[in-house]
Amino acid sequence: MYNAVAVEDFGTPAVLLANRGFVTDARSAASSRGLPGLRALGESVTCESTVAENIEQGVSEVMDDIVAALTRPLTLEEKNPAKTPENLERIVFKGSYQETNRFFYQRGWSDGLPIVPPTEEAVAEMLTGTDLAPDHLVTRIIPRLGKATIEKIAVNAVMAGCLPTHLPLLVTAAQALMEPRARFDIFEVSTGSWAPFFAINGPIRNDINVNCSSGALSPGNIANSALGRAVGLMVKNIGGARKAVEDMGVIGNPGKYSLIIGEHEEESPWAPYHVEHGFHKEDSTMTLFLPNTFTQTIPRQTNAQGVADMMVSMNAGGLSVFILIPSHARILHAEGWTKKRLHEYIIKNMKPAFPPAPGAPPFQPEPEDTAIFVAGGPGAFCALLRSAGGKFINGGFVTRKIDLPRDWDRLVARYKGIVPTYVRY
Repeated sequence: MYNAVAVEDFGTPAVLLANRGFVTDARSAASSRGLPGLRALGESVTCESTVAENIEQGVSEVMDDIVAALTRPLTLEEKNPAKTPENLERIVFKGSYQETNRFFYQRGWSDGLPIVPPTEEAVAEMLTGTDLAPDHLVTRIIPRLGKATIEKIAVNAVMAGCLPTHLPLLVTAAQALMEPRARFDIFEVSTGSWAPFFAINGPIRNDINVNCSSGALSPGNIANSALGRAVGLMVKNIGGARKAVEDMGVIGNPGKYSLIIGEHEEESPWAPYHVEHGFHKEDSTMTLFLPNTFTQTIPRQTNAQGVADMMVSMNAGGLSVFILIPSHARILHAEGWTKKRLHEYIIKNMKPAFPPAPGAPPFQPEPEDTAIFVAGGPGAFCALLRSAGGKFINGGFVTRKIDLPRDWDRLVARYKGIVPTYVRY
């Protein structure tokens, strides 16, 4: 669609052909580029089709429509498309909790789960998590380039069930997503169903009770669950990536609800990830990449070679993050394996998922294509999150320092005690 818009910009009429399931997405993309009236035609060709007969038949079926769309004069509406005014009222609805949730859901503002109503009081409390002004512009989130102001981030944080101590991480998350290296411009709306994954390092893990141990990627902790959920709401409500309109994930990805983990630095025999990458141990950081594959397995042998070979068997190229449990990390360390050696061993011995075509140069992965975070609880499983893409599209990991407000210690003291307490059976 963007190419069709560029052709129109040169004064040449253009018509876009798109699979029927993508026409709405195409029109949204044209509108985001200032040309909502660009004509898009739906056709029946199977997506990614390699069958010539199928392609020829599908195009033949719409040839008359193509000619008509290229030659038919513009309608008055196409010449002067109506703009939908944004509702700038601060109070958009009043009602009960159930009524509010139904109102938000029917307008496409939720993620399908109940939300916390973002009242003036709740948003004001959330804003205590930053020294920045409510109208401070953090970034613009694609595809609609929505203004991610501090207040808008705070509204979505409230809806997701976050605490004020989570707000600095959400500001950092918005900035990380918009770094070109993250390639969120592709992964956000792709058919491949990528989900933002964030790994947290530094003291903030303990300040806000990020789960780094058993079940870290499962529901149960406010920080792990609500932070990821808030990012998803920000992407939808500020960025404008709506399911089956701009976000065209074919299957979808449950990781889009939340994919947050903290590195279990206290249980790791190696330097934490952020220290490996030039930050100080006392810095708090957030590392982002966007996977669309998640798998777990166990080693056949519980010595260092067995653990290393397990990791090789799981990897298949692209950008990859291993969640290595502390007991496996200690086994490797005890037998002299450094992270550097482990990276090199994995890259050298892995078998790519998609071997190069005959005559094509092989893609050579690098050790920096793989990240290792020590996390999880007792057991035997290792997890891998992989992004089909990565270096193939000039993408990579993004790590940013989390800036904290001046009264951080006071905020932590106020909210750190909000933790689950389980009764004994």
